[in-house]
Amino acid sequence: MTLDLTDAERLADLDLAQLQQLVGLVEHDPTTDPFPVTGWDAVVWAVGNATQSAHFYMSAFGMDLVAYSGPETGNRDHHAYVLESGAVRFVLRGGVAPDSPVADHHRLHGDGITDIALEVPDVDVCIDHARAEGATILEEPHDVSDEHGTVRVAAIAAYGDTRHTLVDRSRYDGPYLPGYVARSSSLVRADDAPKRIFQALDHVVGNVEIGHMDEWVDFYNRIMGFTNMAEFVGDDIATEYSALMSKVVASGNHRVKFPLNEPAVGKKKSQIDEYLEFYQGPGAQHLALATNDILETVDRLRAAGIEFLATPDSYYTDPALRERIGEVRVPIEELQSRGILVDRDEDGYLLQIFTKPIGDRPTVFFELIERHGSLGFGKGNFQALFEAIEREQARRGNF
Repeated sequence: MTLDLTDAERLADLDLAQLQQLVGLVEHDPTTDPFPVTGWDAVVWAVGNATQSAHFYMSAFGMDLVAYSGPETGNRDHHAYVLESGAVRFVLRGGVAPDSPVADHHRLHGDGITDIALEVPDVDVCIDHARAEGATILEEPHDVSDEHGTVRVAAIAAYGDTRHTLVDRSRYDGPYLPGYVARSSSLVRADDAPKRIFQALDHVVGNVEIGHMDEWVDFYNRIMGFTNMAEFVGDDIATEYSALMSKVVASGNHRVKFPLNEPAVGKKKSQIDEYLEFYQGPGAQHLALATNDILETVDRLRAAGIEFLATPDSYYTDPALRERIGEVRVPIEELQSRGILVDRDEDGYLLQIFTKPIGDRPTVFFELIERHGSLGFGKGNFQALFEAIEREQARRGNF
């Protein structure tokens, strides 16, 4: 099935098959899965100033504020703002107390992702399997409750200082978790701020040290029951100067996908080397946000001041590109004017574009992706993307 959407359609208008296509979801029997994952629950960030970051994601990315925790609610350690856009949920946390673990994380890593929380149907089953396979259990299964019900949670360690909190919120109808209060965007967001411009989280990419990629692939295979989805090695992601290797693991239903990157030996420093240096270790490099209208999304983000990697005109005028991609829903000239990349595989095509790093350090950034049948990751664009990143590295003096 190919998903083609008009400008006016939004997530609420999509049927189940279209929603599955938007994020590459496949049919799956959770009863045979040793670590069944329903989907993403939240991406939790440590940032230098949660109040200003929340304003940024609301005003530039069109996200809605739905919940809050902080000193006013009895949380003396940090501010936390819960933002949503479609099925995407960000939790932005900034330390208040000088000895806050959130502040410690930010001092070491800069703005970054501390927790990729996953929704699961049975926390205890997942933890029992993870423990038996040797996972590091950071939080044992336990209930947290308030007047809205009960959430069962636990957590395991992943690469670097990243963790996966496992969440079963089937008995809870509050705005996020106990300890949070409902909060509306209308209190802090301008009336003319962009409304929803992305609908789902497609994948989260993790960077690990050289020689450790297969170790973490094995972690997700063995401990979390994920399957191998794709592999990019050798010349797949390489230029004359630098290279990386990448493997993709996915949950049984493919709703959760984790590409894992490690640097490869090259003449100069790769984007992964740069990330590891400035992030001070492994971590989440970028998040791919699924949109049903990438043209409008890019236009609105650029108007809000978001900067994207530049793609040279030669990419679009290359006859091989037009031969490879065939017909797509928008003219090549429209893609060229915005710097959007296009790739096709045996299942369909996709459109994608990458922002520059969104914080002070050259670490975390975003990908915008619009899928039309393709379940891939834009392999045909790797060369152009890598060259664009190298140009930015050179401008920063890190190449």
